[in-house]
Amino acid sequence: MLDSGLGSESMDLAIREESSTEAASELQDQFRRGRFVVTAELSPPVSTDPADFVRRALSLRNLATAVNVTDGAGAKVHMSSLVAAHFLVENGVEPILQVTCRDRNRIALQAELLGALALGIRNVLVLRGDDPRVGDQPDTKPVFDLDTVGLISMAQRMRTERKLPSGTSIGGEVRLVLGVAEVPVDPPVDWRPHGLIAKMEAGANFVQTQFCMDAQVVRRYAARLLDLGIAQKLPVLIGVAPIPSGRSARWMREKLFGTLIPDAVVDRLERAADPKEEGRKICVELMQELAEIPGIAGAHVMAPQMHSALAEVIAAAGVSGKARVGAVQVSHG
Repeated sequence: MLDSGLGSESMDLAIREESSTEAASELQDQFRRGRFVVTAELSPPVSTDPADFVRRALSLRNLATAVNVTDGAGAKVHMSSLVAAHFLVENGVEPILQVTCRDRNRIALQAELLGALALGIRNVLVLRGDDPRVGDQPDTKPVFDLDTVGLISMAQRMRTERKLPSGTSIGGEVRLVLGVAEVPVDPPVDWRPHGLIAKMEAGANFVQTQFCMDAQVVRRYAARLLDLGIAQKLPVLIGVAPIPSGRSARWMREKLFGTLIPDAVVDRLERAADPKEEGRKICVELMQELAEIPGIAGAHVMAPQMHSALAEVIAAAGVSGKARVGAVQVSHG
C-alpha cells in the first residue's frame, strides 16, 4: 500500500461514501463489478449536422461501455462536445464528456458540468487540452484558469458538497464520474507517479492512458501501480489503436507525446501485405492480452483516421465485460 497520503482519512471516507451508493453510470457500475471495460473515442464533426457522428456512435452501442466525445481535439474547432455527447445520450450510447482546461475559465467550467448533469451526462474526462499553437488558429489565446488537478478538485467539491466554490447551493443531483488522462511508462527503480497520485487524491475515479502498444511495458506498469496501492482504487484503461501502417506508427511515436509503440509492432506493419488488416489484428491481440494483466481495468480504443475499425476490433477482441483478472467484486448494498 502507499505510504504517502493515499491512506488518509479523507481519501478513505470518500471511497467508502462512493462505494455505498448506487453507481452513477454504467461505466462506474462495470468498474465496481470487476468487469473489463472497453471504451472508444469519437470526435464531433465540423458540421451542424450530427447524423454521421451519431451513426458512428451507434455502431459502438453494446460493444463499448462508453464513448469518449473529444473537446476541440488537436486545438481545432468541432461541434460542441457537450452537444455531441447529448446526441449520444438521446441515442442510447453512454458518453464520456471530455472537458479541457484550455478554453474556459472556472465559471464556464462549472456551468459546463451543471449542463452536462442536466442532460444526463455523468462521465467526465478532465484534460489540459492541446496547445492552440498546434492547431489551425495558432493566434488563439488559451485560458488555463485551472489545471487538471484544480478542475478535478473543483468538480469533487461540487459533487460532495453540492455547492459551487462560491458557496451557492446546487439544486438537483450532482453524480459525476471523473476521469483523467495519464502517460504510461516502463517504470524505473523507485518510480512513483506523483501526478497520478495528485489527480487521485483530488477525486479522480478512473484513468485513460495515451497509446501503449507494448504489453510487456503494461505488465510492469500495472505491477508497480498494484505495489503502490493505486490500481486497487483507481481503474486504469490502456490506450490502444488499430494502427493502419508502419508510417503511421512512426509518426505516432514521434509526434504524440508519451506514445509507446515497440519496434516489433512497426516491423509487423511494414512487412504486412495488408497493413490495415495487420494493424487491426495487432490491436485485437493486445486487447486480449490486456484483459489478462492484473491491475488493468480495461482498454481505451482510439482510431482518429479509422473510425470504422473501432467496432470491428472491439467485437473481434471479445473482452468487453469479461471478469477482470484479480478483481474483487465490491458490494454496494
